[in-house]
Amino acid sequence: MKRALFALALAAPGVCVAKLPAGLPCPSWPTNIAEVALKNAKIVDIADLDESKTQAQPIAIQQIGKDLYRQVYSITFHSKSGKTFHVITVNNASSEECSMSDVTVYQASKIPE
Repeated sequence: MKRALFALALAAPGVCVAKLPAGLPCPSWPTNIAEVALKNAKIVDIADLDESKTQAQPIAIQQIGKDLYRQVYSITFHSKSGKTFHVITVNNASSEECSMSDVTVYQASKIPE
């Protein structure tokens, strides 16, 4: 199931939702959780990240209930030494709360040629 959702997220460069409520999309919660996940996996040292260069782009947002939306984000972190770290996150959010569910974090990287 997770692989199917991940494949769908990569295949859909964007999903247009007719009208999102105020407060959505909400990139702060998945971005913060992804940063901590990378730290806990000993992939990055948060002090080495250049927060001003962090990019969080919504890939898809789908309504899954009354005022409940599934968000899929592409997030790129940049270290002060020039390395980049790319993740895909999936979580649920509402107009009232960004953290309606846990955040699932997938690390994405280029496959060596």
